[in-house]
Amino acid sequence: MAAEASPLPGYYRFHARIYDATRWSFLFGRDRLVRLAAEAVARDGLERPVRAAEVGCGTGRNLLALSRALPGASLTGVDLCRPMLERAGRTVSRTACAATLRCAAYGPDTFAPGSLELIIFSYALTMFNPGWDTALEAAREHLAPGGILAVVDFHNTPAGWFRAWMGVNHVRLDGHLVPELQSRFQPCRHEARPAYGGLWRYFLFLGRK
Repeated sequence: MAAEASPLPGYYRFHARIYDATRWSFLFGRDRLVRLAAEAVARDGLERPVRAAEVGCGTGRNLLALSRALPGASLTGVDLCRPMLERAGRTVSRTACAATLRCAAYGPDTFAPGSLELIIFSYALTMFNPGWDTALEAAREHLAPGGILAVVDFHNTPAGWFRAWMGVNHVRLDGHLVPELQSRFQPCRHEARPAYGGLWRYFLFLGRK
């Protein structure tokens, strides 16, 4: 997703200021994803520090949680939106989280092939329109053999008006991601859960390269 083609930097120029104060009310499953991803990687018993990245790291909330779940891990946060990354920088600077932050569009050249044991997408892929398929192919290339891809995101909704409203907010909500994840990665875990009485569903996916 090219930086110059994306509307997201402008969108988050305002939303970065209120993101953590508001998103807890509908970005469900993030803590569970971090915990399950850390457990999956830890079970592999790597002798070197885990190399992990979050694509669309936003304010750094998940990086902080990941640093606690995987002490000593080498963490990188990638985000296209500088206002969000500036918030992430302040988040990690006040803690023991030693994450590297990169302001860039995620793509094939972001990391070296096979250089990561874990890649996380948390409510990011449904906003990569176009570009979600390129991001998945890049993630597969960047993961080492046996590496884990961990995703939590919006899945679908029966309400046409809500799908349209989410589209205004740059989110595609039509269930397109899960089949593509399952076709590219060996599924380890897949959950789909309702939110707000079934107004929409979100999903959690862990897959292995």
